[in-house]
Amino acid sequence: MDSASQQQRIVVGINGSLNSLVALRRAGTEARLTGRRLLAVMVWRPYDTDPPVGTGRSPLKGTRTAAMSLLKDILNDVFAASDDGVPIGGLVISGNAGRTLVQIADKETDLLVVGAGHHKRLRRRRSPVARYCLTHATCPVLAVPPTPLQLDLEALTRKKRLLRTMAHDVGRLSA
Repeated sequence: MDSASQQQRIVVGINGSLNSLVALRRAGTEARLTGRRLLAVMVWRPYDTDPPVGTGRSPLKGTRTAAMSLLKDILNDVFAASDDGVPIGGLVISGNAGRTLVQIADKETDLLVVGAGHHKRLRRRRSPVARYCLTHATCPVLAVPPTPLQLDLEALTRKKRLLRTMAHDVGRLSA
């Protein structure tokens, strides 16, 4: 790995969803193949409410701590078994996910990796974060599509929801 590739980064947005885990894994593969540093970014949004009165502490501190713990767990789960020498960093920051990811991946030599969204019904739907990044980023953006397993899981979830609705309707009609 030369020093130029060490300066180049792969920034990946994660939130714990299956889409973001697939994107993280793909970003890790890209980092290994290109010798770039990997920066996993978890963006969290503060609550839109005021802190509880009289508690003396902000609920935001707990939220940030929980996000940091989740990021650490995700990175350990995804990369603990592989020792491929990829330098990995993590960042937890509050704000709007798309805007924040674009601000962090601000160099032309960066690569921004995001989950592309999911299939819903018969048409593909991009996540708002992926759509924002694809539209506003100044660096290349890799929008990772769902895996075949994800598509199968989504189909099973839809079938389960339909069966539940049908069972509820049958129960109402027979009562």
